[in-house]
Amino acid sequence: MSTEVAEDLFTQGLERYKQGESAAALIPVFEKVCDRQPKVASGWICLSWLYLLDNNAKLAVKAAQKAVKLAPEDPQGRINLAIAMLELSQKGVREQVEAAQNWLMILKDIKPEIVENFEEGLRRRPDWKALEKVRDWVLS
Repeated sequence: MSTEVAEDLFTQGLERYKQGESAAALIPVFEKVCDRQPKVASGWICLSWLYLLDNNAKLAVKAAQKAVKLAPEDPQGRINLAIAMLELSQKGVREQVEAAQNWLMILKDIKPEIVENFEEGLRRRPDWKALEKVRDWVLS
C-alpha cells in the first residue's frame, strides 16, 4: 500500500472517529495504518487511544511506547502512555506526565486539543478514573 493510500485510510478513520464510530470498529483501520506506516507516530497515537477506549491497556502501552519513541515531543503520545501505564499499575507514569506537561508549556497552541481529547475520552468512556487522574496531573 502506498503512503498516499495509508494517509487516506488515516484521514478516513479519523473522520469516522469524529462522527462517533466505536473504537472497536476503528482499531482494525488504524492497525492497517500503523502496519503500512510504522514510522509515523500519529497512527500509533491514534491506535493507542483507541485501545484505551476499548479497555485494552496492554495493547495501548505497546502502541503508545512506539508513538513516544517516534515523536517524544508529542504530549498526546505521552498522555496515552501514562493512562495505559496507570491502568496496568506500571511504574514510570510520573515521568510521562511531567514530559507531557513540559511539552505543553512549549507547544501552547495544542493545549486546547489535549483538553478536548480528555473531554472526548470521558464522553466515550464515562467514569474513566485513570484518564481523570492523568488529566488532573497534566493540566495542573
